[in-house]
Amino acid sequence: MTSSSESRRTERRHTRTPDAYRLVRTGPERVDPPVLDAAQRAVVDHTGGPLLVLAGPGTGKTTTLVEAVTARVEAGADPARILILTFSRKAAVELRDRAALRLGGARAPQATTFHSFCYGLVRSHQDTDLFADPLRLLSGPEQDVMVRTLLEGQRRIRSIRWPDDLRAALTTRGFADEVRAVLARARELGLGPQALSSFADRIGRPDWKAAAAFLSEYLDVLDLQGTLDYAELLHRAVLLAEGTPALSSSYDAIFVDEYQDTDASQLRLLRALTGRGGTLVAFGDPDQSIYAFRGADINNILDFESAFPGAEVKALTVGRRSGAALLTATRLLTTRMPVPRLPATAVRAHRGLQATREGGRVEVFTYPTAGAELDNIADILRRAHLEDGVPWKDMAVLVRAGGRTLPAMRRALISAGVPAETDGTDTPLRHEPAVA
Repeated sequence: MTSSSESRRTERRHTRTPDAYRLVRTGPERVDPPVLDAAQRAVVDHTGGPLLVLAGPGTGKTTTLVEAVTARVEAGADPARILILTFSRKAAVELRDRAALRLGGARAPQATTFHSFCYGLVRSHQDTDLFADPLRLLSGPEQDVMVRTLLEGQRRIRSIRWPDDLRAALTTRGFADEVRAVLARARELGLGPQALSSFADRIGRPDWKAAAAFLSEYLDVLDLQGTLDYAELLHRAVLLAEGTPALSSSYDAIFVDEYQDTDASQLRLLRALTGRGGTLVAFGDPDQSIYAFRGADINNILDFESAFPGAEVKALTVGRRSGAALLTATRLLTTRMPVPRLPATAVRAHRGLQATREGGRVEVFTYPTAGAELDNIADILRRAHLEDGVPWKDMAVLVRAGGRTLPAMRRALISAGVPAETDGTDTPLRHEPAVA
């Protein structure tokens, strides 16, 4: 009896047909278009040719860029022929996602960083006979190790004649950082070892002449290893773009975010990709140009009209993020920052933002020592939280030099009982005290 019922259960278990499941992929729901002001609408309605958009913080720059792209796609443009370039992966992902939501089920245009675009360009033209494996990008710490290793070898065998007053510094981290900076700036300006050496001879710089010889050896090592650093990646992409005229017809429109952060190589790349009279819409703010230490050239935005003949310059004029008091304070600062070579009308509109929010407060404190400054910042934050009820998440501390100031600031805040979260992207791994 028992064995018979068990066999029937076994039979049912084997003959039962499992339920069928079908996964259905649904596209993102289309979001409603935002309400644009007149200055934003003028940018969205731009039909063709170069356009520089002066866009300060809180003026709706990203929204305007996304709406301009959306308008082109809805008018029948091929998304594959629209390119959006920016400087960080986070910004590229945000632009891509926002464009996809606005377009609903339609394919979103390519939104990528300059370096990612350049890598794809170099990889697509890579000689498969010479390079069986894809080129690999060096990380910052890897490049540090390579430069310091080569310098150490030169100190022992004297393969390159560095000036005598520099030889004792060849093995120091500071000297390696200086050499890296010279190599990067040389490639950004399109200088090879021979051109850099000739330039050093003309101006009488034996240290730069030695750096030119080092650059030649460094490039040989990169080729042998099948690797590239970021400056060399951009340099090779520029050479490809300038030497391949067909690339200038690959895109109907190119949009660039944070144009004030571009360097000489990126300017040459954009000129090669847009060709003569192509559509380039660049969003930037000359008052936010803070990356000169890594090659950014403010002259790119100041000379936009001469770099791209026939260009227009427009400005976004409504500030939605900051209160009227803060905008007034920023105007007082920017009056000391002349912006030559840009149309005066556009500059006035750019700096004379209309505030949509009232209020705000600006206070200035000075301290006799760095330690006193850290202690008082922590005290201000604690008082704001305990006495005024401001949530910790609504507070922020901005510093000028992340590598040197952030660790000390974080320690001071935590020791004072202020919870602190540091943006990891602001502190390169090689600059963390434990790693260094």
